[in-house]
Amino acid sequence: MPDAFATPVDQTRVASLDRRAGLATAALFLGLLSLGLAYTVFSLVSDISHAGAAPVTWLPYILLGVALVIALGFEFVNGFHDTANAVATVIYTHSMPANFAVLWSGAFNFLGVLVSSGAVAFGIISLLPVELILQVGSSAGFAMVFALLIAAIVWNLGTWWLGLPASSSHTLIGSIIGVGVANALMHGRDGTSGVDWAQATKVGWSLLLSPMIGFGCAALLIVVLRALVKREDLYREPVGRQPPPWWIRSLLILSCTGVSFAHGSNDGQKGMGLIMLILVGAVPTAYALNRAMPADHVAAFVQVAEAAKKSLSADVRRAEPAEPRAVLSEYVRMHHMKDVVLTSLATIIGETGEQVRQYGSLARFPTEAVANVRNDMYLAAETIRYVAKEKSVLLSAKTHADLAAYRQETDVATKFIPLWVKVVVAIALGLGTMVGWKRIVVTVGEKIGKTHMNYAQGASAAFVAMATIGAADTFGLPVSTTHVLSSGIAGTMAGNGSGVRWLTIRNLATTWVLTLPAAIILSGSLYWLFSQLI
Repeated sequence: MPDAFATPVDQTRVASLDRRAGLATAALFLGLLSLGLAYTVFSLVSDISHAGAAPVTWLPYILLGVALVIALGFEFVNGFHDTANAVATVIYTHSMPANFAVLWSGAFNFLGVLVSSGAVAFGIISLLPVELILQVGSSAGFAMVFALLIAAIVWNLGTWWLGLPASSSHTLIGSIIGVGVANALMHGRDGTSGVDWAQATKVGWSLLLSPMIGFGCAALLIVVLRALVKREDLYREPVGRQPPPWWIRSLLILSCTGVSFAHGSNDGQKGMGLIMLILVGAVPTAYALNRAMPADHVAAFVQVAEAAKKSLSADVRRAEPAEPRAVLSEYVRMHHMKDVVLTSLATIIGETGEQVRQYGSLARFPTEAVANVRNDMYLAAETIRYVAKEKSVLLSAKTHADLAAYRQETDVATKFIPLWVKVVVAIALGLGTMVGWKRIVVTVGEKIGKTHMNYAQGASAAFVAMATIGAADTFGLPVSTTHVLSSGIAGTMAGNGSGVRWLTIRNLATTWVLTLPAAIILSGSLYWLFSQLI
């Protein structure tokens, strides 16, 4: 087996990892896979039929099918690449048998995806180039989706094959940046103009700081435990296959459950966001607008649109431009503030409010108008987001409040995730957890510290990871389960005086450093190639 580490593995400790799954597990896997595929097809056909989106050509649907398979493949790889971190602590402390632990983790990954909020999903999408989001149904839009997903899958599979716990979040962010830079260069612009660097910096800080938090908090927690809990067996290597005391075993299983649930609720959203982007591009009539938007939100949208236009027009008082959409598109792409931006924004806000008032429901919009209305809402919302940060723009407090209310209503109208998307992503992530987990588990469980993981270390690292990922999910920030848990285990080894294998840490750090540029180059190259082919 290829291995990026020189440290030998004690095969007696990992013998249980080699046990093959039984026929019942294989049947469960195939059954869930078949159920997920059938549910996806049924839901797609049902939504398209109810929206009245009769196919003019089958090409968009063929591209839709290919894109969905790739997106779900990304989540599947994410499952067995990242979730191995959640089960390493219970396996190496003998709290749960390996195969049962994997099934347990997969089940709670599934539940985590189902209850996720969607904030991370749309935070990821906001990193993508504006012109590609507005034209996601074009050849360039599909080239973007194919490039960033395939690049992320290739890098994840490569690092998994070497047993390196790389970050799927880190990889996907790099792939998105690569597409943005390549798109800008291909259109004769500076490569830095193709990415929302403010949002990318925010995401970058979360990815950078979360491993440091994991290391520091886990080290501190193990020190506190040693001071408060005077049981030496908790801080020694497990004897044989003996499980830990019932109370520490319960804590270990609870922390594994929490990490799995938090991983599903955070990482599962990345696939959901990209799938929604694919659906909006391929079948805008069914998915560009939230057709299930409640009546009270429809009335609220009309009201806040009228209020926002009135407040903004009172503050600005300038003639309306001939091409307001072109003005806003240029602004959200280049961030060059001009007076005409605000008058264009007032025009678009007024038009979207009037259209919603005219039809009375998002489900009643005619087919030919759906994509354009969604793009107008997106343009207005993104413009409001950037205008709020402009120190040179002097607007009244009421205008800022009205614009924020309008943006919130556009989120309800455009940023939604159907239940079936959550279900199929949950199935893909859960099934991925059941496959290929051993390589990463061995690295996390045996090669970070110089001694075998003890009970207190496993519990401390897993609890810190669970809390960190859960907090990030609350604030809509993507973090790496891999980096948080791996650094947490290293922190417990340092705090317990067990010693850290610096060769492993060096290789992990090297992978962390290389992931971003490798993903950028790979996705940018693939985007250029697919743009020529599609």
